[in-house]
Amino acid sequence: MTKVTDLHEAWSKDSEYRAEYDRLGPEFALARALIEARTQAHLTQAELAERMATTQSVVARLESGRVCPSTRTLEKVARATGTRLRIHFDPT
Repeated sequence: MTKVTDLHEAWSKDSEYRAEYDRLGPEFALARALIEARTQAHLTQAELAERMATTQSVVARLESGRVCPSTRTLEKVARATGTRLRIHFDPT
């Protein structure tokens, strides 16, 4: 079975793939942060959804990186996972 990291490494040699991956970097980082907050809180997607008064499918979409959550939604995730939301800007 091929590992995702191996595929990513091979695909990264393609300039179009690399450019698109870099463009989507912030979305991937946010998805990773959401998943990490949930797993560090020892919650399933369903448990997090219940704490947020939403559905498991909403949590799955948030963690997929395909949606751009509002600050209000991120605050709900923070409260539900016992974390604090911090947003900052880095120089380019």
